[in-house]
Amino acid sequence: MARSVIVTGGFGVLGNAVAAAFAARGDKVARIDFAPSAKEPLAGALDIGSVDLTDGQATGAALDEVVSAHGGIDILVNIAGGFVWETLEGGSLASWAKMQAMNLTTAATITQLALPGLKASAAGRVINIGAGAAIKAGMGMGAYAASKSGVHRLTEALAEELAGTSVTVNAILPSIIDTPTNRADMPDADFSTWVRPEAIADVILYLASDAARAVTGALVPVTRGG
Repeated sequence: MARSVIVTGGFGVLGNAVAAAFAARGDKVARIDFAPSAKEPLAGALDIGSVDLTDGQATGAALDEVVSAHGGIDILVNIAGGFVWETLEGGSLASWAKMQAMNLTTAATITQLALPGLKASAAGRVINIGAGAAIKAGMGMGAYAASKSGVHRLTEALAEELAGTSVTVNAILPSIIDTPTNRADMPDADFSTWVRPEAIADVILYLASDAARAVTGALVPVTRGG
């Protein structure tokens, strides 16, 4: 049976790979993004652009559009977010608030508003994107890692909150993702050790599947390249 899947940050490299993976198995996919439009089309996808996921009213309107088109919400994959490398001494305190908003508030906002639909599903799934870098933050990673650590704690707390429901809540903790932006930023790195978006999508598909029905509150490292 086709499920209703929402992928936030769905116009980006990872979001597009995840959305395409669900679409390939016949699910009904909605891509929600802050950008106005997707660079890569996805056949059959419902694309909703220009959505500020820290804005409850705008987020609620996007969810209403998904429910109207797809009949409900079964799976929410929270990929929307951002990154900054900045030392505390040489950086801006505004970056801490920006990372919190982009990485944590976006996930908390849409998840809270989607909960009624997810709980009405026979097998609701929330899958967040955390970060391996939030386990042990390196220099310049403070603001980013702090926000992603918040995603980890959101995942754990919400999994316990929803323990008596049909909904599971888990997070993926990738290492460096192999994207064009990361390659441009780190041209001398060994790209073969980086995690491909399609590999992350495979893990997300598993967590969204019935086979993972007993897995909740997990922070799953995804670190192997190739």
